[in-house]
Parts: sequence; structure tokens; C-alpha cells
Amino acid sequence: MVCQLGINGFGRIGRLVFRAAMENPEVKVVAVNDPFMNIPYMQYLLKYDSVHGQFNGTIEVAESALIVNGQTIQVFSERNPCDIPWGKAGADYVCESTGVFTTGEKASGHIQGGAKKVVISAPPKDDTPMFVMGVNNKEYTSDLKVVSNASCTTNCLAPLAKIMNDNFGIVEGLMSTIHATTSTQLTVDGPSKGGKDWRGGRCAAANVIPSSTGAAKAVGKVIPSLNGKLTGMSFRVLP
Repeated sequence: MVCQLGINGFGRIGRLVFRAAMENPEVKVVAVNDPFMNIPYMQYLLKYDSVHGQFNGTIEVAESALIVNGQTIQVFSERNPCDIPWGKAGADYVCESTGVFTTGEKASGHIQGGAKKVVISAPPKDDTPMFVMGVNNKEYTSDLKVVSNASCTTNCLAPLAKIMNDNFGIVEGLMSTIHATTSTQLTVDGPSKGGKDWRGGRCAAANVIPSSTGAAKAVGKVIPSLNGKLTGMSFRVLP
């Protein structure tokens, strides 16, 4: 059975989820919601990607919709998840990729809009169940309506930590991640957002910038036996 998918937030994660879904015959994107860009701009950002290249397919603009590879995908512009008509669009599953609605309570607004299940594309800010494929995904039960797929770093670290812990045991660990630059960084030296992370205000293209990461702690949530045993940091590097 094909998964009918809706995507909330057409930023970096949302667009990459869209691209991956279009290549998967078991997934059908039926709707996208983003209140911060119009449909022609969505088309432009989806078609041309600085890292992954040009979209392999056709993208056309229609009234309140994108037509991708001949398939009509409804486009909404709602700020509140409960106002997005996922049910009418036929979206049973929603990828919550705004980075804003990262608690079970906030993300459950999509359920009010007609979705059946929600996957948050970031670590949750509360006790929402978090799963990493190959690590603890077998603990998922069908009664869960809102779950988290953790972060990019957690998805890289947790499988390796599981193998090492299962075979040898981990007493204590220090990790580092070479992470791509993010949208919070600056193109020229200046004050960082919030003014607290001085190094974070350095030019992203000319520096390797250290940053904190919650991935080590997140591993403890998907592998409880490692809770409190890992720590680490991130180094942001130009791709």
C-alpha cells in the first residue's frame, strides 16, 4: 500500500524528503505546507539545489498546486498545523520538518488537520518517542501517533554505538561530527544570532566552527543503556 505523505515546512529537510519520496514507489507526496514562500518560489528551490543538483523530473506551477512528474501536489500556506487540511488532501502521514513543532503536543495539531501519523524530523523537545532505524525501530507500536526520527547526527552515531556496545560494551565515549554548515551561520564575520556563540558568528566559508550537539544525549534515549555515557561536539565545515 502506498504511503500518502504530506510535508510541513519546505526548507532544507522538507525539500530533501520530497526528493527522496519522489524516487520511492511506496511513497506518494500529496500535499506541502509552507507559509513563507509562494508556489513559484517552491518550484525554483525544488528544481535547483546547490548540493544535490537539478531535480530529475518536471515541475510545473498551477493554482494552489505543484505538478511534479505529472502528479498534482496541493500546496497550503497555513501557520498552524491544525489548520492544514491534510485529511481533505489525502495525507495519512505528515513529515513535520519546520523545526518549530518539535513536541508531541505541538505536532499533534496535524492529527486535528486530518493526518493519522506524524514524524518529527528532529529530536523532540519532550518525551515524544524517538526512533532510529536499525537501532530501536522494532520497539515502535502502531498506537503511536507522533514520533521523532531523531537528528542527522543521531542517525549516524546511534547505529555505530549500538554495534560497539552490543559486542564490546561502552563505559564512556567522546564523539565528534564533521557537520555541514547550516542556515544559522553567517557569510561574513559578525555577531552570531543571540550574541552568545562568538565563534558561531565567524564566516562559514572560511572557518571550521565548533558547535554544541545534542546527538550524544539523544543516543541515550534510543539506547537506554548508554544514557549519560556519551558526550561530544560538532565541527561545522563548508560542504
